[in-house]
Amino acid sequence: MRLRHIEVFEAIRQTGSLTQAAALLNISQPAASKILAHAESQLGFRLFDRVKGRLVPTREAEILAPQIAQLSQDLSHVNRLAANLKQGQYAHLRIGCVPAVGLGLLPLTMQRFYQTSHASFKISTLHSPQLVAGLHTRELDVAITFDAGDHPGLKRTQVGLTELVYLSRSPIPDPVSLRRVAMRPFIVPDPRDQVGEQVERALRDTGVEANTRIVVQTHYVACSLVDAGCGDALVDSLTARAMMKPGMSLSRLEPAVSIPINVMVNATDSLSLLHHDFIDSLIEACRQLAPWSESPESSLRF
Repeated sequence: MRLRHIEVFEAIRQTGSLTQAAALLNISQPAASKILAHAESQLGFRLFDRVKGRLVPTREAEILAPQIAQLSQDLSHVNRLAANLKQGQYAHLRIGCVPAVGLGLLPLTMQRFYQTSHASFKISTLHSPQLVAGLHTRELDVAITFDAGDHPGLKRTQVGLTELVYLSRSPIPDPVSLRRVAMRPFIVPDPRDQVGEQVERALRDTGVEANTRIVVQTHYVACSLVDAGCGDALVDSLTARAMMKPGMSLSRLEPAVSIPINVMVNATDSLSLLHHDFIDSLIEACRQLAPWSESPESSLRF
């Protein structure tokens, strides 16, 4: 017996009527009759007899009934499981991100996404080399990074933009040129970091010999040092806005220095609906935090 035969058999057994069984399955009565006839033809015996206007299972059908009922329950379970997977239930997403993203962008993304998803999550805050390694070893499903490089075996797509900003405890014009503030003590990200590389390039392009007394690996440490009075900092806008405290001023640079926000996945992975919904939420969060930048359409797909 085929699955369609089982569905019709169970519907007739429950309702005692071919017409009602067809209505239960949302098919026409002739279609239900044809499926029943096909099942009986394959089996070589009748499944129902008509008694006083009702279809009553034959002796053979009564013997088959317990096994068919179990198959019917299993089929219903499969359908419920598929529906739950479509809605994100029973799914698990392992997300990795650079610390700057973990401070502002990821919480906003999760706030939007968590309310509409029943999935579970594991979030790891790592630097770009560790994110790349995590994707290769499949310890991560998705990585959010400023890394714009091409890595063998990984796929990358841009989901938004942030920018370099100048953070200080002194009043600073907004926007401000690097040349104007170059003589003040600087705190900068490590040049081996993607944002640190952008800072180094911006200073070089401006022809500025900056007084970079402190180099840090994480941007929120730079912001904390500014708050402690250790100097001014060039950091990404996401971190600066998340770490702003009373008495601190934030200025955009002129000309602006944009930093792409990218999502990476393993090139051999088939992305689920959960992946795509998360990426869509991330794009919307990028738009909300940086409305001045152009973000991809929410229909973006790898």
